[in-house]
Amino acid sequence: MKYDVAVVGGGVAGLTAAIYAAKAGKRTIVVEKQERLGGRAVTNKISGAYFNLGGHALYFGDAHETFRELGLSLQGNKPSIDAYGIWKGKLSTLPMGVGSLLTTPLLSLKGKMEFAAWLTKLGKLDMRAFDRISLREWIERNVHDPMVRNLFYSLLRTASFAAAPDLQAAGPVLQQLKNALQGVLYLDRGWGTMIDELTQKALGHGVQILAKSKAVSVEHRGGLVQHVLCEDGTKVEANHIILAVPPAAAHRLVPHAEATALHTWKEQAIEITTACLDVALRRLPKPKQQLVYGIDQTVFLSNQSRAATLSDDGAQVISLLKYQGTDKNPEKDLQELEQTLDMVQPGWRSELVEKQFLPRMTVCHDFMHLKRLENPGPAVPEIAGLYVAGEWATHGEMLVDAATASAKRAVQHVLSHTDSGRATTYEHRDVI
Repeated sequence: MKYDVAVVGGGVAGLTAAIYAAKAGKRTIVVEKQERLGGRAVTNKISGAYFNLGGHALYFGDAHETFRELGLSLQGNKPSIDAYGIWKGKLSTLPMGVGSLLTTPLLSLKGKMEFAAWLTKLGKLDMRAFDRISLREWIERNVHDPMVRNLFYSLLRTASFAAAPDLQAAGPVLQQLKNALQGVLYLDRGWGTMIDELTQKALGHGVQILAKSKAVSVEHRGGLVQHVLCEDGTKVEANHIILAVPPAAAHRLVPHAEATALHTWKEQAIEITTACLDVALRRLPKPKQQLVYGIDQTVFLSNQSRAATLSDDGAQVISLLKYQGTDKNPEKDLQELEQTLDMVQPGWRSELVEKQFLPRMTVCHDFMHLKRLENPGPAVPEIAGLYVAGEWATHGEMLVDAATASAKRAVQHVLSHTDSGRATTYEHRDVI
């Protein structure tokens, strides 16, 4: 089989890249090892409830703009931002608007004034100015009231799905919080519906999809890509190959990758994970307590059913997250998540319809952190016609925004080089 573009990996980044390549007139194929497309964006339907793989919210960033441009319906709604915070074992109103800011017991009058000033100021800042300092350094340098600092850590942790303030570059996380303040979108029947639509768009543009076919090698010769070799012996020849897989997987696929930038990207990658507990309840024991941020705990709870249809029979689907550091203990994490649910929705066990626990769910395989040597891709400079995409190939975007932005960068490079004269030098965006 011979194609203009072969995409290895059928997640959000892979499907996005395939659609844009096909729209540009390139004969395109997606090679996916699983039977289902979507990667970490699939949705599991259990006992009539739709469970994503962990908490999923669509921010109004690059991914939302991309999906709208591609014509996806994105059925769902923006949830209310009325929230509570967990501080010293108690629930208190979180200052998310004018009313809650005035009534919250968490802040002093001085703290309320500083927090209100920051809510106004955030929308005007150029976040790129903070790309080279850590999130902790930015907070400790700029936020003065101790409780306001605690609230910032909590909000920024939730916006980025990461508890790594000493490693995270401040700029991207602050931009993510800025996007979050516009609200988020919870999708009806989960993110699997979005994957279904992306798949149909790809097929509609003529993309070939080779599912249940594991790529084992990306062959190259003389500095040019040749083909993708699959486990069953299938060989997919292509002038351009986009690896929409994690950095370690990309490194394994390419012979002699240690002599390429793929090695640097793999070695510098720092994975972010969460423990995820999703439950479907017949009813909420405490209907008002549907959105809760941990302030002195790295937990988060959201009843996504308050904005989206996530069950066939009206059950309420609640997602809980424990943002993990280097110390991961599945039993302890599950206990902490269940204790959070005990506090927020006491008696939930008697209302339980179904649950799903993911002890170590990957949020991203890499991110903009201070130990990075360079931002990955879109091209592998040593091998013409080879590109990378995925949430880890970020140039400042976060989460699914990084997946779609990196996919489009890869396709832009494909289109900028003719098949007969593919250049061997490509742009790199250095970090230091």
